[in-house]
Amino acid sequence: MKRRNFLASLPLLASIDFQKLGIQNESISSNGYNWFTFYRRDGKIWGENWNRDMKLYAQSGLKSFEPGIESLEMLEKLIPAMKENQIALPSLYANSVLHEESQVKKSIQSILEIAAKASGYGCQIIVTNPSPIDWNNPINKSDPELITQAKAMNQLGKELKDMGMTLAYHTHDMELRAGAREIHHTLQNTDPEYVSFCFDTHWVYRGSDNSQLPVFDILKMYGDRITELHIRQSHNGIWAESFSASGDIDYQKFASLISQKKIKPHIVIEQCIEAESPHSIDVVSAHQKSLEEVSSLFA
Repeated sequence: MKRRNFLASLPLLASIDFQKLGIQNESISSNGYNWFTFYRRDGKIWGENWNRDMKLYAQSGLKSFEPGIESLEMLEKLIPAMKENQIALPSLYANSVLHEESQVKKSIQSILEIAAKASGYGCQIIVTNPSPIDWNNPINKSDPELITQAKAMNQLGKELKDMGMTLAYHTHDMELRAGAREIHHTLQNTDPEYVSFCFDTHWVYRGSDNSQLPVFDILKMYGDRITELHIRQSHNGIWAESFSASGDIDYQKFASLISQKKIKPHIVIEQCIEAESPHSIDVVSAHQKSLEEVSSLFA
């Protein structure tokens, strides 16, 4: 089950001393989908009890959180639990339907309502992945649908900017089909003033038949649009339990290029697990390890 489906479903370890790393880890979040996959493995449901879940989340050392929000009501239940556990909300993820003229107005209005509520708790970035025609079958959008989508992205981004917020365009693997036609059209035909880029490195890797070359090509082409990174590592194509610099994607090289380009994005750890992933550590220790590695790598 990927995050798109997750949005429709819904032992305490010693704290790591991040001060010695010389960075403020408030700039690093984890996406809620990670925790959903670990909970699912343990036969539990992430989001069933936000007070419990945010208390456990805080044990990882993470100081901020990027939830996947499917409704205003969901956000209204989550924010009090985040406040109670002193977890910040610099960004949130919300799906949208922007390629269908009949759905654009409703989708934009829903995101703006969520954004208005989130801004009151300090949220600055709204990440959206425009939904495909079919999440499970390889049906590509038509040219007119992609044109509609780009126009809608501009509209949404402008309205969010008027609220003092930033829209970040996110992709999964399907946008890399047909010569990466969808990702290129969206980024080539939206205004950088209104639409930034949430670069999900591993979905670009997986959507390119498990090749890291397009990861660096996309960075070269659209690095100046990046406001947020979603990062995940795999080994031989299988998602690892915790993030590491070495693996299928050379994150040492990636971090070096980010630094050279003076790109300072909000970083979101999205180290999820899948059926073939190892089963050696629990969700808290996995995120502690990921946070320590990411903090050191991108410091």
